[in-house]
Amino acid sequence: MSLRIYNTLTRAVAEFTPLEEGHVRMYVCGMTVFDYCHVGHARSNVAFDVVQRWLKVSGYKVTHIRNITDIDDKIIKRAVENGESIRALTDRMVDAMHEDFDALGIARPTAEPRATEFVPQMLRMIGILEEKGLAYRTPQGDVNYAVRKFPGYGKLSGKSIDELHAGERVAVLDGKEDPLDFVLWKGAKASEPADVKWESTFGPGRPGWHIECSAMACQMLGNSFDIHAGGADLQFPHHENEIAQSEGATGQQFAQYWMHNGFINIDNEKMSKSLGNFFTIRDVLKSFDAETVRFYLVRSHYRTSLNYSDQNLNDARSGLKRLYTALQAATASDVQIDWANLYAARFKTAMDEDFGTPEAVAVLFDLAGEVNRSKSEDLAGLLKALGGILGILQNEPVAYLQAGAGLDEASILSLIQSRADAKAAKNFTEADRIRKLLLEQGIELKDSAAGTTWEAAQ
Repeated sequence: MSLRIYNTLTRAVAEFTPLEEGHVRMYVCGMTVFDYCHVGHARSNVAFDVVQRWLKVSGYKVTHIRNITDIDDKIIKRAVENGESIRALTDRMVDAMHEDFDALGIARPTAEPRATEFVPQMLRMIGILEEKGLAYRTPQGDVNYAVRKFPGYGKLSGKSIDELHAGERVAVLDGKEDPLDFVLWKGAKASEPADVKWESTFGPGRPGWHIECSAMACQMLGNSFDIHAGGADLQFPHHENEIAQSEGATGQQFAQYWMHNGFINIDNEKMSKSLGNFFTIRDVLKSFDAETVRFYLVRSHYRTSLNYSDQNLNDARSGLKRLYTALQAATASDVQIDWANLYAARFKTAMDEDFGTPEAVAVLFDLAGEVNRSKSEDLAGLLKALGGILGILQNEPVAYLQAGAGLDEASILSLIQSRADAKAAKNFTEADRIRKLLLEQGIELKDSAAGTTWEAAQ
């Protein structure tokens, strides 16, 4: 069976055929680096890390581009609030992102272009769009994209322009000719810092968000490439606008396959910074080891929504311990995967059907059961090798199981301090969550006027 991928553009699972035989060119929308990454970001990046891993296992050379948005309204606002330069803020957040992603076993991409390094390419693309009549200048100094002049607008979201227009009015004050028109170039404002202004034939200013990805993707991968990926929240308007810009400028199909991962929800609502219901990766890693977090993410299909809770993470940790217990039962041989093996063949079938990680994980548990029964070193080696494709089971089993047996004193004290901070901020829900988490780890807290102490629960 050959690899099949669900293509958001066609709304169907179809056989994957790259434009260039043996080579996959893949663009994944990256981070806007104004704050620490949260678990929703982890979900997207782990999902497409698994995708690129399986593509390589399948024999493809993969050119994987993941951009960094380092100029944006939110970045400017945060830098001004912090009293630091844009570059200082973004460099710090990029370093933090790499720390978080490295901890989760997310491989570095082939290249990681920063938007601020590609402004000339953005300006060239905007110029082409203006020449073709797809862009217009406004009295405010902006350059907007004329959505109605691009015949294919709405094909990714599956909605007509009239459907997308429902309830909207023309934003006269923004100089838009149509409410759906979006900004390609933002005219400079006197109130903005000097380090967010570039000179151009359109006047001083900075690029809009959507044009950044179009210019970087076309520059790094060509006008037409294989896979464009990102979170489901980017499907409209970001990815829809990328198509309009890129195909409007080049006349070529931008991406052949569009892939979108599902949300992480808390109480059935999407986790996001704008809603304030998010957990940063580094905060979660204070309570759960990174491999548990990764396993929690990969055991669900990348297109499904995933509910975040300590209970689900604890369940993932228990499942991972079961797999490591099997590896502890038999020393794993260093094996090359024999895809004719029944377990390996089932794993491959699952992954070839739109990266079916839930079925692939089920194979790992079946294989672990056989390792426990047979104590076969070769089967243990196969379990480790297949787990490695998903980015798990690469630690030494005894060390992992011992480390997972409980929290060390430093971790306990860190959690107690986090709980105290939460109580001081009157975030009693978070304080209760930490108390419950510690109790699940066998740690009972005792609050008194003198402070909080802890002891092993009886």
